[in-house]
Amino acid sequence: MTDALKRLSDEGVAIWLDDLSRKRITSGNLAELIDQQHVVGVTTNPSIFQKAISSGDGYEQQLADLAARKVTVEEAIRMITTADVRDAADILRPVFDATEGQDGRVSIEVDPRLAHHTKATVAEAKQLAWLVDRPNTLIKIPATKAGLPAITEVIGKGISVNVTLIFSLARYREVMDAYLAGLEKAKERGLDLAKIHSVASFFVSRVDTEIDKRIDALGTDEAKAARGKAGLANARLAYEAYEEVFSSDRWTALDKAHANKQRPLWASTGVKDKAYKDTLYVDDLVAPNTVNTMPEATLEAAADHGQITGDTVSGTYEQARAELDAVEKLGISYDEVVQLLEDEGVEKFEAAWNDLLKSTEAELARLAPSEA
Repeated sequence: MTDALKRLSDEGVAIWLDDLSRKRITSGNLAELIDQQHVVGVTTNPSIFQKAISSGDGYEQQLADLAARKVTVEEAIRMITTADVRDAADILRPVFDATEGQDGRVSIEVDPRLAHHTKATVAEAKQLAWLVDRPNTLIKIPATKAGLPAITEVIGKGISVNVTLIFSLARYREVMDAYLAGLEKAKERGLDLAKIHSVASFFVSRVDTEIDKRIDALGTDEAKAARGKAGLANARLAYEAYEEVFSSDRWTALDKAHANKQRPLWASTGVKDKAYKDTLYVDDLVAPNTVNTMPEATLEAAADHGQITGDTVSGTYEQARAELDAVEKLGISYDEVVQLLEDEGVEKFEAAWNDLLKSTEAELARLAPSEA
């Protein structure tokens, strides 16, 4: 096996695992991935926790204890998920120390039901940071309209943030602006900017899934030629925007105060269409100072047969613009697609959270001690 993951790391791409479960922690699997597969971070989301806790592996005793205490289902979920994040953060702590805080991080998301409520999102972010109580945590806040001022406020309080569910280039620019505004607030408050970190999670495969569906409905040869190109083009233009913002005069002033750039993070990197190579969103999104968070299947595929040939993003911007223009010329609205994907993303995480509430509630009821 060639060490494609090492080459990816050497090109400046931080490899994070898009998954977490108690079994992965207690079995030593996470430590093994860090040691052998160049994994330097972990991301979670409501769907991941719903899958992990519903499988029941390793959660029985904690659920029984929570049932005995008669806690609410919301409190039970927070106790369980923050315990997993805390333990994963401890495993990744040496990476965090070695990279001076850039990597070795674990992300945990605010309750997705708060996605359209700014004040509640800020309060939840503060609570999660306090509950996990590890310096190598990132609090995930969705890039909704209500999420943007929440990002500024939370960064301004010195809490590191993973901004999630970014689909559009316009929204990504708003996210970077919210981050810079937060750093400016933190600076005014006298906080150490060197300790504040952020990533901006730009979703990739879902863009292709939605646009390809519309291309297939058109059915023409001209339309088919545009398949599988929009997701990469969108991400590459996001990187162009990143380069522009983080070379601006506004950034220079913050850089002098030892602030950290908000790295682009490629999310949704599991290939959904079997017509495409399973390492598409790894091989073709190599650029310095980025993160690629991968489900385990994608990580294994990249390790086995990834083709890492150097930077595959810088200098591709004209071609990327042409590819998105070609989609628009087919009558497929970019703005409509990215707004739909944002709305669906929030809905999917909220549905996963609600499923988690129901399954956890059932477990608490099952394990509740009978009254003697």
